[in-house]
Amino acid sequence: MNPDSEKNAGMRHDALEIFNAGIRAVEPAAAVKKYCRIEDGQFFVDSDRYDLEQFKHIYVIGAGKASAPMASAVEEMFGEKITRGLINVKYGHVEKLSHISLTEAGHPVPDREGQAGAEKIMNIARNAGKDDLVLCLISGGGSALLPVPAPGLSLKDKQDTIRVLLSCGASIEEINAIRKHTSLIKGGRLAQAAYPAEMIILILSDVVGDDLSVIASGPTVPDASCFEDCLNIINKYRIEHNIPDNVLSHIKAGVAGDIEESPKKNNPVFEKTKNIIIGSNIGAIRAARKKAERLGYHTIILSSMIEGETKHVARVHTAIAREVLKTGNPIPPPACILSGGETTVTLKGDGKGGRNMEFVLAAALDIADAEGITVLSGGTDGNDGPTDAAGALADHHTLEKAEGKGLDAPSFLSNNDSYHFFQKIDDLLITGPTNTNVMDLRILLVR
Repeated sequence: MNPDSEKNAGMRHDALEIFNAGIRAVEPAAAVKKYCRIEDGQFFVDSDRYDLEQFKHIYVIGAGKASAPMASAVEEMFGEKITRGLINVKYGHVEKLSHISLTEAGHPVPDREGQAGAEKIMNIARNAGKDDLVLCLISGGGSALLPVPAPGLSLKDKQDTIRVLLSCGASIEEINAIRKHTSLIKGGRLAQAAYPAEMIILILSDVVGDDLSVIASGPTVPDASCFEDCLNIINKYRIEHNIPDNVLSHIKAGVAGDIEESPKKNNPVFEKTKNIIIGSNIGAIRAARKKAERLGYHTIILSSMIEGETKHVARVHTAIAREVLKTGNPIPPPACILSGGETTVTLKGDGKGGRNMEFVLAAALDIADAEGITVLSGGTDGNDGPTDAAGALADHHTLEKAEGKGLDAPSFLSNNDSYHFFQKIDDLLITGPTNTNVMDLRILLVR
C-alpha cells in the first residue's frame, strides 16, 4: 500500500471509530438508567419522585426503533411489578423481553402489524385508571409504528399518503402534521386515551431541535398544528392530486370544523403527563467530538439542527472542509468537522438510496480534486432510507475508483441511486440495526 492509500485507510478507520463512539453514547438502555431508578419503593425520574405504593397497576407502552432496549431497561427496574406492556418496533429491532410484549412492524411505511399493535396499545391506555401508572417509551420511527387511521380512512390511505410525502421533499414536521390529523393516536391522542392515569414518557429524540410535538408525531403532547396547516402543506407541494381522495376529504372536513381537532395545550389531560428527553443528536455529536479529539483531530461541531436538501447541505460541508485544507480556517488540520440533524431528498430518479448516501455521493463529486478529505455520513439507527446500509464513506479517490468500474457518479446522483453506486465500489456503511435512533451523524476529516 502506498503512503497516500495508507493515510486514506487510516482516516476511514478514524471516521468509523468516531461514528461508533457517537452511537454508543445514545445507547437506549443506558439512557433510561441514567434518568430513572428505583430505591426503597420510590421511582425517581429525572427530578421527580413517585411512590410506587400509590399505583394499583403499572403499564408499559410505546413505539420506535429504540423502544426494545428501552423496554429491557424498564423490565430490569420494575420486573414483575409490570401489569401489562406492549411496544411496537421496526422489524429486526428486537430484544428478549419477559413482561412486555413486542410487535414487529413496518417502517417508514406503516403496515397491518403496526396497526394491530397500535390498537392494542391504545386499549391498554384506555384501560388505565386514575390510580395507575403508564410508562410510555418513544423513539425515532414511532410515527410509522403507531398507525391507527382516523374514522373513514384505511391503512392503505395512510401508506399512500406517507409515500407521497416522503418523495415530495416535505420536512418531518410537515409529514407529522398530516400524520397527526389522519390518526387516532398521534397529536396528543395517546395521552388523551390514558387520562386520568399518571403518564411518564421517556423519549429518545430523532427530530431537529428535539421538538416534543414532532417526535413520533407527538402522541403525548399538545398539538400546535391544525387541519388548515395540513391543507397548506398539500398545496405547497402541489400534491393534491397524488394524495388519496379519502385523506384530502378528511382534511377538508377538518378545516370546515366537521371533525374534532387534536388536543391543544390547554387540555387538562396534559396535567397528568411528564415528557422527558433521555437522548438526542447533540449527545451523539458530543461523544463523537471527544473521540475525534482523542484521535488527535482539531474538532468543530457545526450544528445538530441541520435541515435542507441533502445535495446542497453536502456542498456546504465540503466547502468548509476545503477551506480547512487551504487556509486552516475555521480550524487547522488535522481537522474533524461534525454535524447532525436530518436532511431531505427530493426524488427525481427511480434509484435506491437514502439521504446519508446521497450526501456522501454529492460530497465525493466536490472533493475529487481535494486530496486529504474523508467523508462519512450515517443514520444512527443503522438504516438509510429503504436500504440495509446506514450510509457511506468517500474520499478523493472515490470517483477514480468508480470510473475504473465504468460508473458515472453524476448519473447515479441524478437518478437518486447512491446505494448501488457505493455498493459497486464497496463503500457502503453497513452497521445492522443499532437499536437507537437520534437522526444522522456526518463526519468530515481533513488531514
